[in-house]
Amino acid sequence: MMATVANPNVTHAERDKEQPDANKLVSSEQFAVPENNAFGNSFRNYEAESERNSKVEDFYKNSHINQTYDFVKKFFLVMKMREAYTKLNRAEMGIWECCELLNEVVDDSDPDLDEPQIQHLLQSAEAIRKDYPNEDWLHLTALIHDLGKILILQKFGGLPQWAVVGDTFPVGCRFDESNVHYKYFKDNPDFNNPKYNSKSGIYKEGCGLDNVNMSWGHDDYMYMVAKENGTTLPNAGLFIIRYHSFYPLHQHGAYAQFMNEEDKANMKWLHIFK
Repeated sequence: MMATVANPNVTHAERDKEQPDANKLVSSEQFAVPENNAFGNSFRNYEAESERNSKVEDFYKNSHINQTYDFVKKFFLVMKMREAYTKLNRAEMGIWECCELLNEVVDDSDPDLDEPQIQHLLQSAEAIRKDYPNEDWLHLTALIHDLGKILILQKFGGLPQWAVVGDTFPVGCRFDESNVHYKYFKDNPDFNNPKYNSKSGIYKEGCGLDNVNMSWGHDDYMYMVAKENGTTLPNAGLFIIRYHSFYPLHQHGAYAQFMNEEDKANMKWLHIFK
């Protein structure tokens, strides 16, 4: 997949200089977030009894059992995924063409929406545009952040949903209890592996999120597409794309021991985004 962004002559350094301090960013008009989701429940309520949540729970069961360190590192990243997907040879299209492909995608991990994902993209972009009208790069980030979900489609690999959507988490260290439906990790082969079940596992504190292997999904794929296409989005935009599904961190503070100073600075923007 190839996507283009206007003003290609602007460098990352120049964009970063244009980017204001997230701590000083003030919205003049806040987007009115509804109190309940499409099913009458509070947002991200995984405990409410419903047919939708039963499907969501089944999704997380498959995700938590199958997303192992070996799956991510040895098989998908080394042997197959990077080789297959860094070629970016499956299609060349504009951003809106790619957005329209999400008319064919319904995210099985989402307790709040069972409609095609293009609706989520438009809602996200409009909400950000209303709250932060002067941050055009943030509007674009909101529009494209979930485009990696096209991996579900046959033309882009036809991956199972548990390898594309849902909350992301590090592999190679202890699974934190803040993860949604944590109980299913007990059937993950890494759960009782002494190499992986300490708090930091195979990583060092402060190593930086870029050095931590995350469960594979649309976040990493879209980040890779943007990087390989020479995007002019600032680093904060790429950080949002790569870690917006990392809810254990940006909602609960789990795994924060891995963050370096750059991660901490970018987290301010991710908190604005979410």
